Formats: sequence, C-alpha cells, structure tokens
Amino acid sequence: MATHVTIIGAGLGGLVLARVLHVHGFPVTVYEAEPSATSRHQGGMLDIHEENGQPALAAAGLSEPFRRLVLEGREAMRILDQDGTVLFDQPDAGGGRPEVQRGELRRLLIDSLPEGTVRWGHKVAGVRALGGGRHEVTFADGSTVATSLLVGVDGAWSRVRPLLSDATPVYSGVSFVETYLEDGDTRHPAAAAAVGGGSLMALAAGRGISAHRESGGTLHTYVALARSPEWFADVDFGDAPAATARIAREFEGWAPELTALITDGDTDPVLRPLHTLPVGHRWDRVPGVTLVGDAAHLAPPNGEGANLAMQDGAELARILAAHAGDVEAALAEYEQALFPRAAAAATDGAELHEMMFGDDAPHGLVAAFTG
Repeated sequence: MATHVTIIGAGLGGLVLARVLHVHGFPVTVYEAEPSATSRHQGGMLDIHEENGQPALAAAGLSEPFRRLVLEGREAMRILDQDGTVLFDQPDAGGGRPEVQRGELRRLLIDSLPEGTVRWGHKVAGVRALGGGRHEVTFADGSTVATSLLVGVDGAWSRVRPLLSDATPVYSGVSFVETYLEDGDTRHPAAAAAVGGGSLMALAAGRGISAHRESGGTLHTYVALARSPEWFADVDFGDAPAATARIAREFEGWAPELTALITDGDTDPVLRPLHTLPVGHRWDRVPGVTLVGDAAHLAPPNGEGANLAMQDGAELARILAAHAGDVEAALAEYEQALFPRAAAAATDGAELHEMMFGDDAPHGLVAAFTG
C-alpha cells in the first residue's frame, strides 16, 4: 500500500503535490491554517512557465482546464522611466508564459482533489520527531496527527523547516506596498493607459512601481522601496490616507499617471516586506520529512516562486511514485535535484532585483530584454 503523505500548506505547491500524488494512487491529507478556500484574497496574476509550471500542471492532468483560465493579452509588458517615457514595449505574442489569476488556479487545484483532502482551519503550533522517520504535528486547537511522511509546504515562516535546517528568513532590503485600482479603464483611465494590456514596470534606483492588468479592468500595483524595517515602522498603515501620502512622497516628481497607481488606490495600502533564505540553502537528509516551495528556497519575487513550488510538488510526487515504497530513496533523489535548481533560480532572481532597483535601473533591465 502507498505511504500516506501529510502535507502542511494548501498553496499552489502543496496542492500540486497532493493532486499528482492522488493521480498516482497515494493517500494524502493537506492541512491548511486558513479557515476556508475563500477566507483570504489569493493575490494577483501569475505567469505560468513552459519549463516548470506548465509541466507540473500537466503531471496533475490539468493542462486543459488550466488553459481555460488564461487571460489573453496579459503577457504584454512595458518598462517605463519615472517620467512616463516608454523604454520597452513588448506586445502579447502568445509566448510560453500565459497569465492566470492565482486564486482561480488555486481553486482549480482544490476542486481536482477528493472532498476532504484539504483540512481547513488547521494552524500548526509545533512539530516534533517521534523517531524512526515519524513525526507528530500539533495544531493550534490542541489536536495532533502522526505521520511517516511529512512535507512542509508552509511558506516563508515554515513550522516544518526547523526539523531540517536552522536557517531563518532575513529581510531582503526591499518591501512592497500593495494597492488595487478597480475598473481602471473607466475610473482611472490615465493609469490604465500607462499599464497597457498586461504589466508595467516603472523603475529607478531603490524604488519602483509595478502593476498588472487583472480581470475586470482591475489594476493591481506593487510599489517597491529599498528602505529599512525601521523606516516602514514609522509609516502608520493603520491610517490609510497618511500611509498612502507618505509612500507617494517617495515618488515626488514622477509622472502623474504613475503616481496615481499609489494615490488613487481603491483599497488600503498593505505592506509586504520581502524576505529571503540563503542562496543555496540545503540540509542533510532527515528521515520522513522534506520541504517544497518557499519553505525550502524562499527568495524575493522574480516570477519563479509559484512555478518552482509547483515543479517541486510535481517532481516529489513523481519520484515517490517511481520508487515504489522506498520513501527515503525518493526523498534523497528529490532533494539532490531540488538544491541546485533552487540555487540557480535564487541567483537569477538576485540579478533581476539588482537590474530592477540598482543604480542603473531601469536601463539595465531594458538592456537585458533587448540585448
């Protein structure tokens, strides 16, 4: 009989892992802290890459329903200077990175699993080793579960990671402030025109405004600032108008159609500090447990995080199925491939962030796309 797999975290990586395991006949349970699938907004657009995210969804048997979620035209991208000058404008030519709403993709994965696979409202309070490759997970309500195969897909502040590694995330030096403009073409036409049909990056050294056109004309914006945690602590995000005005002052003199993405937000600004694990993070083999996604290789956003998590999940499931009950051999093979793959992606991501927010921004990024 196939080993029962206990997964902590119902993000994309955990759900792909669960789905591919289900396809291969493994019994699986996913424990998620959120009370329901709809209790929290699931973020914005994701470009699903042909080299990792798309093969993961194919392994899950979900390529066709995934394609039905694609929002046409959203692969268009433009890079602007702070005065609004368009430095790079790439139309959507139907490339290999179609865009979908994260929440819709997550719902597709949840619906592909047998009812009851995901146990909502199970926030992990602690995990301990029982010996012999078994572990016990304790939840905030006092309930426990013991398992012989535990997979932590529980993100940056993973409660499973300490079983394997002493590494903890550190602040990357950059934070995002998230805003939304609803019904952009009608209510915010200048900002919508600047964003165009897909995504926009307006960049300078140490700061930037990135926005993406979502469904229904929503403009989803991330304002990036290379500031210390102490600087952000002095911004009162409990007072939305004051916080918005303080963030906007960092972009004084920028084109008004760009600053409107900050000042005209229809939702309160939300601070998103960016953290990272060490590039090349790895651990020695510990029986009965491993990690997937950000729990294993957290890095600043570079377009790869969700794709890598789905790849991790699909690869782990495939290798477990191939090893026909030899769990330890499967986990060792999975991690041997995971470590260099994650290190390469983190290195590329660090280079991308330097091009986006370094002294040569935005010209270094433009050169990377046009050179």
